[in-house]
Amino acid sequence: MTAENLQALRGELRENEPLARYNSWRVGGPAERLYRPADMDDLALFLSTLPRGEPLLWLGLGSNLLVRDGGLRGTVIALSGALDGLERLPGNRVRAEAGVACAKVARFCADSDLTGAEFLAGIPGTMGGALAMNAGAWGGETWSCVETVETMERTGRRHLREAGEYEVGYRSVITPVEEWFVAATLKLEPGDGTAGRARIRELLAQRAETQPTGVASCGSVFRNPPGDHAGRLVEAAGLKGCAVGGAQVSDKHANFIINTGHATAADLEALIRHVQTRVEDRFGVRLETEVRIVGESAPGEDAS
Repeated sequence: MTAENLQALRGELRENEPLARYNSWRVGGPAERLYRPADMDDLALFLSTLPRGEPLLWLGLGSNLLVRDGGLRGTVIALSGALDGLERLPGNRVRAEAGVACAKVARFCADSDLTGAEFLAGIPGTMGGALAMNAGAWGGETWSCVETVETMERTGRRHLREAGEYEVGYRSVITPVEEWFVAATLKLEPGDGTAGRARIRELLAQRAETQPTGVASCGSVFRNPPGDHAGRLVEAAGLKGCAVGGAQVSDKHANFIINTGHATAADLEALIRHVQTRVEDRFGVRLETEVRIVGESAPGEDAS
């Protein structure tokens, strides 16, 4: 990266930046570099300055991420609070940039008298992450209301793509090329904002009653296997309350693992593997993780 390029950038670049403050489990080692862009143009410029093959991790609220204690090589692009554009478009459409929290999108749609996005209030991440994994809650899935997406290449070049260009499944999105989501346009239906806000409050109350809130967790840890629920299997295996170090399977919902206050990433990963082994031994079902595990183990740790 040349001095001229550095001077042209308007975002914030940090080196050896601890990532525990950037994810909802509050664990993990440092990133070699972390960049928070000023806006879309600044992000494109920054990407164009990186060496070819530079490892990249795109980060929103870090709610579906486990960063190992040894940290990350390469560059983290932190979008939360950066790409935060949110606007209503003609034809019952809403454009949301990748750094906007899903809950904010849900409220904005209700306030705009649009319906169909209320479920987004239950996704504890940003639109970028929701697009990348087809995140869902309460029977709704992100891509059910996506009309188009805006993406960016490593070079900083941008594209507008139709939803039909992607292969979308349960917690899965297959992209045709190496591009990252930077915005989406949602197609919704006209509705009653008062009713929409009431529905969001109802769903959030239901979440507070059935899931651990106010504690450090990543949301659901495991994908639901076909025809079953991961939480049911974990509970049936007798694993509620099971702990490794400071990591514990929630007593409230067995598909949540919480940091009780002093967990390491190694504790959390060891507990995930333990749960997978116990459930597979008991029921013959291998639970697949919904959470993404990245980075390197700290010296002396085993990442297997």
